[in-house]
Amino acid sequence: MYQKKLEADIRCPLEYGMEIFGGKWKSRILCVLAAEGVLRYSGIRREMVNITDAVLASTLKELIADGLVARKSYDEIPPRVEYSLTEKGRSVVPILQSICKWSGMFYKDDADTYMERCRVCDHI
Repeated sequence: MYQKKLEADIRCPLEYGMEIFGGKWKSRILCVLAAEGVLRYSGIRREMVNITDAVLASTLKELIADGLVARKSYDEIPPRVEYSLTEKGRSVVPILQSICKWSGMFYKDDADTYMERCRVCDHI
C-alpha cells in the first residue's frame, strides 16, 4: 500500500470525511457494496470498470483499515473471502447518494447534456 511522505493535515471534519470516503475508487466500491451486499473480490472487480487489481486491493485495504468495509475469510479450500459494508460504511451511503444527486443537477458533460445518476445509486 502506498505510504504518504507527510502526515495528513486534517483541520476540519469535512477534510476527514473526504480522506476516508472521497476519491474515484473508494466511493465507487462503497456504492457497489451498498447495492450488492456481500461480494467476493472477483464480484467487486466485475462491477468496477478500468481499475487495476493493485489499485482495487490497495483501496479495499484502506477501506478496511478505516472501518468502512469488513473482510471475512473462510477456512476453506479454495480460500473464500467476502467483503461487506460495516455499520460505519453503511452510514456513508446516504451522504454519497446526496452528493450524487447534487452532482447530477449541476455537472454538465457539454452545454446540452446533464450527467445522469449511475445505476448503482438508483439501486440503493
